[in-house]
Amino acid sequence: MPRIILSVLMLSIIMLSTNVSMAHPGRTDANGGHTCRTNCAEWGLKDGEYHYHNSDGSITTKPPTDPAPAPSNNEASDELKADAIKTPAKGKLSVYFLNVGQGDATYIKTAGGDDILIDAGKNEAGDIVVSYLKQLGVDDIEIMIATHPDSDHIGGLDTVLGSFKVKAVYAPKVSHTTDTFKDFLLAVKKEGLTIKEAKAGLAVPIKGVTAKFLGPVKTYGDDLNDWSAVLHFTYGTTRFLFTGDAEKKSEDDIIASKRALKADVLKIGHHGSVSSTSAAFLKAVSPKYAIISVGKNSYGHPAATIINRLKTAKVTTFRTDLNGTVTVISDGKKIQFMKVK
Repeated sequence: MPRIILSVLMLSIIMLSTNVSMAHPGRTDANGGHTCRTNCAEWGLKDGEYHYHNSDGSITTKPPTDPAPAPSNNEASDELKADAIKTPAKGKLSVYFLNVGQGDATYIKTAGGDDILIDAGKNEAGDIVVSYLKQLGVDDIEIMIATHPDSDHIGGLDTVLGSFKVKAVYAPKVSHTTDTFKDFLLAVKKEGLTIKEAKAGLAVPIKGVTAKFLGPVKTYGDDLNDWSAVLHFTYGTTRFLFTGDAEKKSEDDIIASKRALKADVLKIGHHGSVSSTSAAFLKAVSPKYAIISVGKNSYGHPAATIINRLKTAKVTTFRTDLNGTVTVISDGKKIQFMKVK
């Protein structure tokens, strides 16, 4: 049975509904290139490798033209290992933007004691995320969110599912043909769970906080990034926005939906790519702080354009490649930042 048909059948069993959009290489980005999503080996590429298609039919692999600014004082490390981090503050909300290299992983401990995990980096980051969670005394996970099928977001989730009891899994209704995505689906099925659809307007039941998905607002065909589950999270008067890899199309749809969007802390979309965090979106969110989850990469993340946009907006910015795991503590009124490095 072809791989694409197998993926559709598996997802239809696990998701609440069977209508899914299949991933495909997709459109080019603002730099004229894109990442490979399907049949990569046939093109001589790795899954997720950034590249350009030349007019003569050949392929060039190189980073975008908007390079990342050189790190100041600290150098970003490409060694993948867990940072030493402190346990959550009792009676307060603790949000950990975990250092997992080039990828996304965020752990939230609510004041009421619930555990939430949003993504878990690449496949090789699975053990690292498990190590973080064990450092933090996690015994089970109430909510797991897979923002979208890209391997640098869901790669480690199967390892987490095999290491902790997970009570609920949320993901947007979009599929992919990679082994990484298939491993995630199989791990969910093995735990006897059914994936709940993450979509705009859906509230996530968590005691003591208000958590609601703002995206995806629509369906986005083969553009996996715009399918990203975007979560708005409020504790007391403090607000957080977790964006996955949502790009400008999704950002514009979220703005147009007129839902409450402002946040004190913004997890920058797509690792600081120029395709995300538009000027309009940044203005609508109006954050005081921003976190870029990023590691050593060939994509030019984070783009100088985005770094400068944040500086112009006077947003205090942290980067996991420079600052290590970034921890945000909220008592419901004030926000305090802690960083490893």
